Amino acid sequence: MSKPFAWFVQLATLAFFACFFAWPIGTTVGGAFFDADRKFTFDFVAEVFRNRIYLEGLRNALFLAVGSTVVTLAIALPLAFAADRFEFPGKKFLSALLLVPLILPPFVGAIGIRQLLGQNGALNALLDHLGILRMDHAIDWLGAGRMWGVIALNALHLYPILFLNLTAALANVDPAMEEAAENLGCTGFRKFRKITLPLIMPGLFAGGTIVFIFAFTELGIPLIFDITRVTSVQIFYGIKEIAGNPFPFALVVVMLVSTVLLYAASKLLFGQSSHAMMAKATTAGGARAAGPLAGWLCAAAFAGVTLLALLPHLGVIAVSLAGDWYQTILPSQWTLGHYQTALGHYLTVPSIINSLKYASVATVVDLLLGVAIAYVAVRTDLPGRWMLDSLAMLPLAVPGLVLAFGYISMTQDGRTFAFLNPSRDPTALLIVAYSVRRLPYVVRSAVAGLQQTSVTLEEAAQNLGCPPLRALRRITLPLIAANLMAGGLLAFSFAMLEVSDSLILAQKQQHFPITKAIYELFQLMGEGRFVASALGVWAMAFLGITIFATSRLLGKKMGALFRV
Repeated sequence: MSKPFAWFVQLATLAFFACFFAWPIGTTVGGAFFDADRKFTFDFVAEVFRNRIYLEGLRNALFLAVGSTVVTLAIALPLAFAADRFEFPGKKFLSALLLVPLILPPFVGAIGIRQLLGQNGALNALLDHLGILRMDHAIDWLGAGRMWGVIALNALHLYPILFLNLTAALANVDPAMEEAAENLGCTGFRKFRKITLPLIMPGLFAGGTIVFIFAFTELGIPLIFDITRVTSVQIFYGIKEIAGNPFPFALVVVMLVSTVLLYAASKLLFGQSSHAMMAKATTAGGARAAGPLAGWLCAAAFAGVTLLALLPHLGVIAVSLAGDWYQTILPSQWTLGHYQTALGHYLTVPSIINSLKYASVATVVDLLLGVAIAYVAVRTDLPGRWMLDSLAMLPLAVPGLVLAFGYISMTQDGRTFAFLNPSRDPTALLIVAYSVRRLPYVVRSAVAGLQQTSVTLEEAAQNLGCPPLRALRRITLPLIAANLMAGGLLAFSFAMLEVSDSLILAQKQQHFPITKAIYELFQLMGEGRFVASALGVWAMAFLGITIFATSRLLGKKMGALFRV
């Protein structure tokens, strides 16, 4: 790649992130610290900490984030250790099944959980059938325990991300270091705590950070569970008053600063530990055959976690097939009509078309920008090229809710980007939002492919007179096509089911993407929740195929896509 073109890529990337990453965040920060007369003030932010309702929302958001991260770690760490160290019956199949929870937005799964655990739901009907509890004294399991319900759904949706990071980290541990510890008498849990855990801490931190940020800013599940005293929902409802109310800006800034500070503290405590290992393992490692009992226990653990994680999905499928489901263990009537309705409803058909349009264009943007960024970062010696890779990964560390609010803020009347105001037509802004949020997947995939492809092939082509860009198109891109396909599939599928940007930016019915249509359907009386579930199942099937294809293309390297 010629140096002028490399400079063009760097400047274009900086301009793109300046306009659609730094600018919306800066506009939001300005709204929190400047009053109507444009005078600097701390009053709005200070009021967040003085207001009992806002403070409760922050405490609840922090509780959800910490609880979700801890529960996710408790699920993922033992599974990752077992997958790395032992061979057991059905290991490949069960390990693949662990990725299933990624195929459905958790706020859709919340619909199924509400049907299973609600006051008139399946669990109470089962208890009534067994004579343990009568339906007229039914327990609302999600009443006082809604916060724990959010934590459980977050953990059951996000543990694959941490599992992928931990299995990759464990695979890189030199067995010689653990053997040396055993020779010195350090065995069992002490060896894990003193040797293995510090060595895998970067992978644990990388996955744990994603889990924490996602849970801290999750909007969809609290909305479905009717939890209003949490910061993300308070911001969502505050958007209606964005023109004259500075407190939504202050809430967003407090959430952003909290995320950055918590991330920095975690990085300082857990992410800086660097333990040197040999470039290659000095002894043969790998999984060993577990004993009969241990092997079946591992298989049971994998199957049990998968079954538990599938409960929300099974609940959604059951709701989508129900003709009527009230105070019974299973639906009293079954029908496939909701699937037909989901593909013909006045809300669903335009939403599917809209999502396909938004996600397709966003994926093309990500592929073009992602390949260019990766090539400059890996193949050139341009000063500051490392900054491109870091910029591309920043959207993983900044909550989608913050960016979505920033886009609303920077497109208000009188602002520079007012022509993109989503209240008129959010198409351009949704494409930009999807592109920014999913760019890290394409960049990570492209970087991994380029690092595994020898530069000598390109140099040989250039020595034979092939221009650099033509060599990239004819030689390099075909060699990394699998990586690009995997990153593009993930970018497209997650853009199709993006929650925060869709709920906030799509404000008119004709512009609703799929996730906004599901939310609106769920709120309709009558068959709304059934049609919403059917649409969720269609989305689940689509994303399931995508995740399966991506995992087949990338294998264990898939975990690198979910790192900050």
